[in-house]
Amino acid sequence: MIKRLDHIAVAVPDLDRAITRFCADLGLSLGGQEDVPSQSTRTAFLPIPGTRIELVHPMEGKGPIQGFLDKKGGGLHHLCFETDDLAGDVATLRAKGYRFTTENPGPGAHGSLVIFLHPKDFDGVLIELVQLPEKP
Repeated sequence: MIKRLDHIAVAVPDLDRAITRFCADLGLSLGGQEDVPSQSTRTAFLPIPGTRIELVHPMEGKGPIQGFLDKKGGGLHHLCFETDDLAGDVATLRAKGYRFTTENPGPGAHGSLVIFLHPKDFDGVLIELVQLPEKP
């Protein structure tokens, strides 16, 4: 089941400006950036002890992050928990009646597999489950 909080995602309308604010103004370090075409996002990861902040921005003004920005103008988007058995956790949660935003897990950042639980099942909080690739 859940191993740890992997990251806290913040939807941002301007990725470069957000990186400047979090890094230059707050003193965090930029751990890297990655495009995630399967999620239509551009991401920047800011490691902090025990977890990361993930800044997410829509690619080409499309996808669910763009919809979020259109509605809310940015802010906390989701909490992501790492699991060591994504398929098993999905099956267990479905059996308990939880809904997901997609039928199956899909590719995420860093070669991971991800799936999102429907926010209506968690009092309005979007929850992401991630299984990281095995380390060689």
